[in-house]
Amino acid sequence: MRKIRKGDNVIVISGRDKGRKGAVVNVLEDDTVVVESINRVKRHTRGNPQQGKPGGILEKEAPLHISKVALFNPATQKADRVGIKQLADGKRVRFFKSNGEVIDA
Repeated sequence: MRKIRKGDNVIVISGRDKGRKGAVVNVLEDDTVVVESINRVKRHTRGNPQQGKPGGILEKEAPLHISKVALFNPATQKADRVGIKQLADGKRVRFFKSNGEVIDA
């Protein structure tokens, strides 16, 4: 079970975009995440008239390493660590370490 999943609200804890918040768009296999409107890079592309693609400079989100983001806790309005525990019925859920609040209900 992953501690950060697609759709989670995260906050960047280090790097150029430190302190910015966004939702996870994609979790990649090599322990990286793509967060909307975070870590934007410019990509210079050559046009292809046969396929109808114009050239130019495109902006897109680049992946961040998963260690550079933390789950955003709306109760405390801060970044928070995540743990995994097993409930009495055998279901595994994620919870915030600071206040013990369950994330997946």
